[in-house]
Amino acid sequence: MTVVQTDPVTRAARDDDAARLSALTAPVPHLAPDANTLLSAAAAGDEDAFAALYDLLSPAVHGTARAVLRDPDLAAEVLQEVMLEVWRTAPRFDPDRGSARTFVLTLAHRRAVDRVRAVQAQRDRDQRVADAEHHIPFDSVAEEVEDGMERTRVRDCLGSLTETQRDAVVLAYYGGRTYREVAEQLGAALPTVKSRIRDGLIRLRDCLGVAS
Repeated sequence: MTVVQTDPVTRAARDDDAARLSALTAPVPHLAPDANTLLSAAAAGDEDAFAALYDLLSPAVHGTARAVLRDPDLAAEVLQEVMLEVWRTAPRFDPDRGSARTFVLTLAHRRAVDRVRAVQAQRDRDQRVADAEHHIPFDSVAEEVEDGMERTRVRDCLGSLTETQRDAVVLAYYGGRTYREVAEQLGAALPTVKSRIRDGLIRLRDCLGVAS
């Protein structure tokens, strides 16, 4: 039997051709949409894109808020406020001026700083009341009344949600839980919980008269 030997150059060329063919025919990995794509889609009213954006950026938003507030519970509240604001202000996002991540985290930082100022202002009001028990300034009374009315509006709007929506929103808003944690606590499927929270946020926005 005659053995045909292939010289090293020819063999190397064949190996290169095989490698190139393999690279061309290999399946292209699926790339998840980035934050810019998701925020742009949310701006157009895509609720699934908003849910995906929430899952993608909520850890960073919570971390940013916690770094400013030093309180995990307050940071969890800020997280929900920020994501509601993201849904409301998504049409303002301009990818030419920065990334979606920067846009969202800037909102988070501003909201956290506002919360620090609000907490300090409340402490200052409490101190003024304690120092002047027999004379309560009108401005302090007006602010407290306004805060109480706002809380009443939010409570009334929560009451307009369905029971399942309200349970999901309250767990996420006040408990600072992720979609997955809410789903586990309620014993519901993850897509179902995402829909409840999205629909609940939308109904809250409409009930509170927040312009989209």
